[in-house]
Amino acid sequence: MNSNKKDVEIISLIGLGHSISHFFHLIIAPLFPWIKAEFGLTYAELGLLMTTFYVVSSVVQSTSGLLVDRYGARPMLFIGIFLLMISAFILGLSQTYTMLLVGVSIAGLGNGVFHPVDYTMINQLVKLKNLAHAYSVHGVTGYLGWAAAPLFLLSLTALFDSWRVAEFGAGILACVVLLILLYRRKQLDDQVVDENHEEEVVPMATLAIFKLPSMWLSWFFFYLTSFGSAGIQSFSSSALVDIYQIPISLTASSYTLFMICSALGLIAGGFVATKISDPDRVITTAFLLSGVMAIVTGLGILPGWMVPILFALMGFGGGMAGPARDLMVRAGTPKGASGRVFGLVYSGIDFGAASGPLLFGLFMDWKSPEIIFYSIALLQLIAVLVAHLLNQHNKNKLALI
Repeated sequence: MNSNKKDVEIISLIGLGHSISHFFHLIIAPLFPWIKAEFGLTYAELGLLMTTFYVVSSVVQSTSGLLVDRYGARPMLFIGIFLLMISAFILGLSQTYTMLLVGVSIAGLGNGVFHPVDYTMINQLVKLKNLAHAYSVHGVTGYLGWAAAPLFLLSLTALFDSWRVAEFGAGILACVVLLILLYRRKQLDDQVVDENHEEEVVPMATLAIFKLPSMWLSWFFFYLTSFGSAGIQSFSSSALVDIYQIPISLTASSYTLFMICSALGLIAGGFVATKISDPDRVITTAFLLSGVMAIVTGLGILPGWMVPILFALMGFGGGMAGPARDLMVRAGTPKGASGRVFGLVYSGIDFGAASGPLLFGLFMDWKSPEIIFYSIALLQLIAVLVAHLLNQHNKNKLALI
């Protein structure tokens, strides 16, 4: 098979798995109105379901890299999707709040393997010249999973007048994805001799990884960016209504444009990262665009009809930084430790997603929605500084080799 065609298939298969993991981020949230009514739950109890998912996922993500490095990424990928499938069936059969908690916990277990699995496979199986594009496609497929979940779940709920049928449908969807990946499993064997990268692999002790400045800088970078994204995902609609006095339909379209343009930014970022060798420059430019748009949004000085444009530019800037970010993390990752490092580093995303809404919720309670957008800009500025430190560390490391 032509090497580029092989890379396309590998990237597509990894992206398919990544999309189903993001789909399961929203396996229950779109169905909250029905679940709340049937079980008589409070909003706090519903929120605990999502918190449980992300806490379990973050713990698993930070530890599953050990298994990936020891046994390979492919079996962990299959186990992860299998757990997602089981979680949907358990949620569909739930008769008590405890069963709901069990279901989302198993979904968190399954979701936690994907970043160490995906990035280990990409780094091992995709040719160096295609890595930036692989990272951008990987990110886009995650957005596609997010976009598909509410449409899929709500459509089945409306068609069969049952949220449980929607959960069973999600389980069947995960099963189909698993069968496809099992059928093409030879393309995902990351234990074969690495033909793409010629460097000698020297095993690294797990405890030694915790001493790497690059790992903690990368973790902090992801925590900051995820913390900021949580503000957009959780409270942007309510905040925009308070600041601009615009209808909720316009805030919803603004968020949709944010997601679409984030995906477009990821694609553009893949091309930019292949042309510009310094990822620090790409991240700085992208976050400068996104941060300025966040500040302007918070100031509320423009007419309400421009909010979707501001959100589109904000999303594009944030998305464009993605491939450069992943290349920078890869540059600081020791050979043979990809699973452990990427698992630990990307657990910062889950920690940010779990903790961010708490602070932004306080801003809403304080009747200060504009601070949400100022905070997002500040977090991106700090992330730029962290990226600069990480990039300098990687350059110094290369200079010593």
